[in-house]
This record gives sequence, structure tokens and C-alpha cells, in this order.
Amino acid sequence: MIPALATTFNPADEFQLKQWVAIHLGPLDLSINKAVVYLAISAAVTIFLGIFTMRSRLALLPGKRQTVGEAVYELAQTQIAEQGLPSKAIGRWFPYVASLFLFIWTMNILGFIPLPLTGQRWHGVPVWGIYAVTSQLSVTLVLAVVSVLFTHIEGIRWNGPKYFKSFVPAGVPKGMVPIMAVLETISHIFRVVSLSVRLYANMVAGHMLILVSIGLIFILTGITFYVAVPFFFLLGLIFYAFELVIVVTIQAFIFAALTAIYIGSAIEPAH
Repeated sequence: MIPALATTFNPADEFQLKQWVAIHLGPLDLSINKAVVYLAISAAVTIFLGIFTMRSRLALLPGKRQTVGEAVYELAQTQIAEQGLPSKAIGRWFPYVASLFLFIWTMNILGFIPLPLTGQRWHGVPVWGIYAVTSQLSVTLVLAVVSVLFTHIEGIRWNGPKYFKSFVPAGVPKGMVPIMAVLETISHIFRVVSLSVRLYANMVAGHMLILVSIGLIFILTGITFYVAVPFFFLLGLIFYAFELVIVVTIQAFIFAALTAIYIGSAIEPAH
């Protein structure tokens, strides 16, 4: 027999945000909910990881701590910063893209670690569950807006008003200049959409696949239950491992790498 309460399982419940502490400043809602708590935890863990791995005493024979720190630094420098940023801008923007990569990676990883932060209780005991704060479009949208905003600030800072000439490719007939400028402006706006939705959609899809696979175990009844349990449990574990090992890191890498490319292209626009 399957407990009756199991039939109420709904995978979409993970993404519901209930108000935990109400904070209102006029029309501004600053209330604390699950997403805010996960963001705070992610920020604290990111700071800890940065200090713990990067501030170890250097040795000729590095230990595990130094090895991990050097690997993360090497990845951020050679595969993210140097691939997108010109050499003259690496000193200024490497800390940002490296921090962005580590912060998004931490948020993604925490999304697959069960924590007692579901906001639910069972016989007075907090219910443990997983939740990806990057599955909230508002979170990924803010990260994308900040990155694209920095892109244009740097473009103007390095090139002055001439930066906007890069919105129109060279050799375009004069009659097409306004149209090309509008199209290029739209493409820059869609950078925000592509950055934010890519990360958001991947995390939502990954968590839904895991929750649906495991949830079917509690929904099926009778002989079907005993036959399907091993299959769906294994399927859920496969999805979980794939997201944890591959998707988590790839999505953080892509977001940071595209940010570096956007900033680099604004500093040295194509002519």
C-alpha cells in the first residue's frame, strides 16, 4: 500500500515562493522567502570557497586545497577571461567574471543538495528538499542585466561616443543605417534574454526531470508500483548525476564566458 499523502506530490511545489518574513517599504516588497535565503547561503558559501581555496600558503608540492584553488583559477583565467577579454582589460574584469562563474556554480550546486528549507513540516520536523535558486527567472535576469550593463559601460569608457558606431557594420548604405542600428539594439536587448533564460530553463528542466522521475514512485500503485520503482528510481539518479556533474558547471561556465565575450567585444568592437 502506498501512503495516501504521497498522492498529493506535485513537482511544481519546489518552485513556489511563500513569504517567510514580510518586509514592505511602501510599494517595494523586500520580503524574505526561500529564494532570498538560498541567495544569502550561496553568497556566503562563495565567499568561503574563494577565501579557503585562494588564500592557502603556496607550496612547491601543493596539497588538495592549493590544487583545487589553482585549478579553479586556471579555468577562470585561461578558459573564460582570456578567451573573451582583451589583455588590457583582464586586470579589471577577471575578478568579476571569475566571481560570476563561482557564484553561479555555487547556486547551481546548492540546488542539488537537500536542505531543510522547503518551508514545510512533517509532525513538527522540517521537510528536506532540493531547490535551485537559479530556477527563478528574477535571479538570472538580474545577473544578466548587470553583465550587459557593464558591457555598455565599458564600451563607452574605452571608446567614448564612437562606441555606438559599432552598432552599424561598416559598408552599410546610408539608407539602411537607422534600420541596422535598431536591429543591433534589439540584439543587445536579447543578450539579456538569452543569458537569463538559458540558465533558468536548464535548471528548471533538470529539477523537473528529477522530481517527476522520483515522484512517479509515490504516485503509482498496485503491481505497477513494485515493477516501476527500480526503473524510475534509477532514472532519477541518472538525471541527478547528469545535472550535478555536467549541467551545473557548464551553465556557470557559459554564463561567465559569454559575459567576458560581451565585455571584450564592447572594449574592442569590430569595425
